[in-house]
Amino acid sequence: MPQPLTGDPVDLLVIGGGTAGLVGAHTAAALGARTVLVERERTGGDCLWTGCVPSKALLAAATAAADARGAGRLGVDTGAVTVDFARVRAHVRAAVTAIEPKDAPAALEAAGIRVVKGSAAFTGPDTALVDGRPVRFRAALIATGAAPLVPPVDGIDAAGPLTSDTVWELEELPRRLVVLGGGPIGCELGQAFARLGSQVTLVEGSDRLLGPEDPDAAALVAAALRRDGVELRLGSEGRRVEPGLLHLADGSTVPFDRLLVSVGRRPRTDDLGLDLAGVELDEHGGVATDGTLRTSNRRVWAAGDVTGKPFFTHVSGMHGSVAASNAVLGLRRTVDPVVPRVTYTAPEVASIGVPPAQAREKGLTVRRVEHSTVDRAVAEGVTDGFTSLVLDGRRRVVGAVVVGPRAGETLGELSLAVRKGLTASDLAGTTHAYPTYNDALVDAALADVRTRLAAPLVRGGLRVLRWIRRAGDQRSAR
Repeated sequence: MPQPLTGDPVDLLVIGGGTAGLVGAHTAAALGARTVLVERERTGGDCLWTGCVPSKALLAAATAAADARGAGRLGVDTGAVTVDFARVRAHVRAAVTAIEPKDAPAALEAAGIRVVKGSAAFTGPDTALVDGRPVRFRAALIATGAAPLVPPVDGIDAAGPLTSDTVWELEELPRRLVVLGGGPIGCELGQAFARLGSQVTLVEGSDRLLGPEDPDAAALVAAALRRDGVELRLGSEGRRVEPGLLHLADGSTVPFDRLLVSVGRRPRTDDLGLDLAGVELDEHGGVATDGTLRTSNRRVWAAGDVTGKPFFTHVSGMHGSVAASNAVLGLRRTVDPVVPRVTYTAPEVASIGVPPAQAREKGLTVRRVEHSTVDRAVAEGVTDGFTSLVLDGRRRVVGAVVVGPRAGETLGELSLAVRKGLTASDLAGTTHAYPTYNDALVDAALADVRTRLAAPLVRGGLRVLRWIRRAGDQRSAR
């Protein structure tokens, strides 16, 4: 019979070494809990190996190529731009390699976390098998993430489709690349490969890209992709795949050398023994949790993509911290329901809170500033974009959309504003550095303040105040 992993129950058993698991394990260990983290492949998760880090490194190379080609508009001629895909891949690998030590087992062990490479599965409400050895736990955290979906299109498996997990294995730049899916990942990778030199066709079943985002923002991204040479096939889905040929629902066909699928992700819950632990799934296949990230088993919490909540690394990190502190300290902390999000296309699309399209239905105010009026955008010749603030009746910022260069950086201030209930006056009354793309949010806030100051009631109050001051001046003159 296998020997137990530990003699005593561990305080927190963490299953999964991605962002949620790493943050959860670090949090628990820092609180003095005996923590065991189990990862069957490599610590760091999707973000490090197949998500945030490699994708942004690829986007950096693609942006450099696009900027070089477009430098002539600023009076700088570069000549023909060539892309060495082998060196691009080396840059991507170098970025991963530079960041990997922070998430490596050695760093975790140094923080007081025991790391076990292998699989874990529950055998009961407070027991599990870890790498074939039994372990008892006082609390457990499920952080197994999510995997890319491959749609049930006839013949697709034979085409060897790429996903966001496997696209990094490409050794040559595809001459013709078809991307299925017009969400953030599909748009980012589609634009990147087009800028690097692939002939890209993006197929999206909806009539527009980036479905959850502001329609005007999505339209600007679509226009940008077309300028970069991406052919958009909107409002049509893939129906059948033959070698090198995708048949669409509208009867047309698209030839390809490689097919990249980006139509969503599904939580990884297989082979975890969740039924033995009494852990229930929700209707979408994610681990069901309450607001504190506790599951139907009071000893077990879940965090990150496996919960089916927004698939963002920053959400996973926050989840890991909240779930681990609740599990170890018996707290009832809840997760922040307002989640910022950024699509890293060019232009970037950054959003948080109530979208402008819904604001007017709810009686809210939208203040929008076009970037054509922003001095930094004019100076750089990149004026396609806008900033919108959504304000409630008390003039608090409850939502925002920013479209343009470095929009994600601007979103940090707006995320704080939404979380802390800051008003347009708070933003307008704060001195901001000039000139920046941030000027747009200040201008939007100022527009709201000035509109309110120009209201009849305020103007009437100012007239009364001036009359009182004049009367006081007259009395002083006597």
